[in-house]
Amino acid sequence: MRGSQISLKFMSCALHLTGGVTSMNSFLKRFFPEVYRQKQDSKVSHYCQFNSELLTLFTSSLYIAGLVATLVASSITRRYGRRASILIGGTFFITGSVFGGAAVNIPMLLFNRILLGIGLGFTNQSIPLYLSEIAPPQYRGAINNGFELCLSLGILCANILNYFVVKIKAGWGWRISLSMAALPAAILTMGAIFLPETPSFIIQRDGNTDKVRILLQKLRGTDSVQEELNDLVSASNLSRTTRYPFRNIFKRKYRPQFVITLLIPFFNQVTGINVINFYAPVMFRTVGLKENASLLSSVVTRLCATFANIVAMMLVDRSGRRKLLLVGSIQMILSQFTVGAILAEKFKDHGEMEKDYAYLVLIIMCVFVAGYGWSWGPLTFLVPAEVCPLEIRSAGQSIVVAVTFLMTFVISQTFLVVLCHIKSATFFVFGVWIGLMAIFVYLFLPETKNLPMEQVKHLWRRHCFWKNIVSEEQEEKKQAGTTALPSS
Repeated sequence: MRGSQISLKFMSCALHLTGGVTSMNSFLKRFFPEVYRQKQDSKVSHYCQFNSELLTLFTSSLYIAGLVATLVASSITRRYGRRASILIGGTFFITGSVFGGAAVNIPMLLFNRILLGIGLGFTNQSIPLYLSEIAPPQYRGAINNGFELCLSLGILCANILNYFVVKIKAGWGWRISLSMAALPAAILTMGAIFLPETPSFIIQRDGNTDKVRILLQKLRGTDSVQEELNDLVSASNLSRTTRYPFRNIFKRKYRPQFVITLLIPFFNQVTGINVINFYAPVMFRTVGLKENASLLSSVVTRLCATFANIVAMMLVDRSGRRKLLLVGSIQMILSQFTVGAILAEKFKDHGEMEKDYAYLVLIIMCVFVAGYGWSWGPLTFLVPAEVCPLEIRSAGQSIVVAVTFLMTFVISQTFLVVLCHIKSATFFVFGVWIGLMAIFVYLFLPETKNLPMEQVKHLWRRHCFWKNIVSEEQEEKKQAGTTALPSS
């Protein structure tokens, strides 16, 4: 277990170097001179300085590639195993980082983003699935939250690197930022070689219960694994009868799982978190902080997120998923509304905002990312993996990743344009979406803490809303069976 966490630790560093790079003057001068000129023009509104279709395409092209890749990754994960998808993803990361560091024109930069997107599609589809299946039920939340913690550490490393390389006077520091992604990608790829496959996949592939029993005993540290093994065998038998998981997830009996795999990642993205992850240096420069200060601010917000991830690991298996999601939602709503109010009152189209207010915005953004870091960040991948039974789990995880990529693409493609047009109201829009997602969690999401993954399916029959849909589906089956009986 420890080896699997170490090998997955550095994955996101390859991606989040971009947000800092796009705020570097040397990078903008070389590839996006129009944006650089807008920054120097005092007549251009602060909200519109970074508004560029080409810059937006550079940022968002990764997610379209990832969206396509995750659909392919689902079948590979199901047929060849979770480890195979991790290895493929790591290989694409390495290749993409080489093109990024060596880029001399826009096509090379875009190719860098596409390759990274493919790698992200494979790894995001397989890693949360791997961690959920290999973890013991009582620690599954903490171990899966380790995935988000590792992402946060990767982003933190990227932000720190950007802060130092921008000081290189020769102006090629951005090449280090983009090419250094090869290092964590290599660690991920080499580490995956030594990972064991998950018990769920082994028994689904060849039905070798003896091999799975030995693996479970090793992973759990006890010989008493028969009950868990029986659940895996039962789930595997049902999985073998499900030839088309993408088709089956649309069936009525899987309606709760489908809705959750669709809406949880959707709501995750409309919190506005990727505005912070990818545009934080840009945003902080927009509100008046200088180049170095804006990059340092990104480091500060990521430190807050990393601390929150650690808190989530300690609380998720005690407090439960629902409570963390609801508390985090309230924290994020208040943060977005407060930032919107400050910008509406103190930040105009021209002239710099007072530094005291700029740093106040930074503090509130830290509160926001902390709320996300112990709630929607880690739980967006954990909850769908928990609620989906084995026969549709790979399809469910692909839907989660695909929706995440699609919404990230939409937001990254439109955020700078929206910010330019509706200005501070952008943050009120995010706040309203967060309110809607809190209502969804309160009404429709059951608690799954400490339950074995193959027993979560029984929750729907006791849920005040979902029990009606599931029971109606069962009643339809009974009626169909009765109709099919021959008359005596």
